[in-house]
Amino acid sequence: MTQLISHVSPQSLTDVLQAAGYRVNQTEQNGIVQLLSASQGIGYAVRFGNPAAEQGRYVDFTFSCALRVQGELPAGLAQLWNASRRFARMSVQGEFLLMEMDVVVAAGVSDDHLRGNLELWDRLLQEFIVYLRDYSQNSGQNGEAVPTPKVAVPEQEEVAL
Repeated sequence: MTQLISHVSPQSLTDVLQAAGYRVNQTEQNGIVQLLSASQGIGYAVRFGNPAAEQGRYVDFTFSCALRVQGELPAGLAQLWNASRRFARMSVQGEFLLMEMDVVVAAGVSDDHLRGNLELWDRLLQEFIVYLRDYSQNSGQNGEAVPTPKVAVPEQEEVAL
């Protein structure tokens, strides 16, 4: 019988990511631990959410990719993503374009479920970059002037691999 996981820790999630072939850095800032990794050259963070009963363990976490935007984003960029995609949400927060995906383990999940969510996140990161490229190309084809924002991974989210 498969043992179900009802909470994760920074170390247990590091082990899952490393077993899937990702390099992971654990960082701590103001007492908050997060994991930094990258896929396809795109840096992302894993942020822990609600604490479990046991100290240092959590019942959910969020994959998060924040890209710094230089320039103005076309109106409706995040809304169109959110209306046409499932699982991950996009938002604009100041000068950052943010894509996040929540993973809940509280009810008990298998190792395969965690790996499946990691594979889904990897796929969504790839779609995220293609979406941004295609959106700016398709917007400009309607004869309207569309500002092309520059997108860069912020330094605090970069991972030395």
